[in-house]
Amino acid sequence: MNKFSSGLRGMSKSLWINRSLIYTLTKREVIGRYRGSMVGILWSFFNPVMMLLVYTFVFSVVFQARWNSGSDSKIEFALVLFAGLLVFNLFAECISRSTNLVVNNVNYVKKVVFPLEILPWVIFGAAFFHFLISLCVWLTAYIIFFGVPHATVIFLPVVIIPFMLILIGLILFLSALGVFLRDLPQMIGIIITVLMFLSPIFYPASALPQKFQVLLSLNPLTPIIEMTRQVLYWGILPNMFSLALYFTISVFVAWSGYAWFQKTRKGFADVL
Repeated sequence: MNKFSSGLRGMSKSLWINRSLIYTLTKREVIGRYRGSMVGILWSFFNPVMMLLVYTFVFSVVFQARWNSGSDSKIEFALVLFAGLLVFNLFAECISRSTNLVVNNVNYVKKVVFPLEILPWVIFGAAFFHFLISLCVWLTAYIIFFGVPHATVIFLPVVIIPFMLILIGLILFLSALGVFLRDLPQMIGIIITVLMFLSPIFYPASALPQKFQVLLSLNPLTPIIEMTRQVLYWGILPNMFSLALYFTISVFVAWSGYAWFQKTRKGFADVL
């Protein structure tokens, strides 16, 4: 029976050795999603724009939602809202596709000697492509209406890298669990919907009553959404202590997910 490495060194080694394969599969994943459509890959641009317009109308016009700045500007509300959606959409796409990741690639499990542990990177890569497209939409809108973005934008990669590690760890864990628990996709769908409204996406964290602030702080999406808004829109440097703590947690989550995946993968072929 094969023995699979479950340490961070093995995870990093596999990522490096298979980097070309990850790139090829990610490219095929992105192109394949839009193959046959009339507009093609431009849907990756139109989707975030349409979603931004709908959410902005509903929350800023219908519900008259506002941010802490006290401004009535619909453009400001749209950009602050969209900054939160950038993070949430990346999270939602990765997590929603993770539960059936191994199940949908059964040929890689049974017929081919294939590094299954790279599949989460392919899912993340495709989701990150859409994240970058949405980010370009955000930056374009900011430049048009407000001018040159804040210099703190350059800190966005520092904020996103820990989030990437958390997503990889969760994808690894959920993709392995999804092989044995077929109800998981339905459960995850509900959790994603709940997290969307329990995260400070459509409202500032300070809008909640004090007694609910602790619950909001337990949401793993809260710090990354707040830090993303700070560096993109408000021009505020992220808190380095919070960022260091978040990075430490992200490394642990990535390692735990990888260790779980490597431990359980020996049983994939038997179940599938």
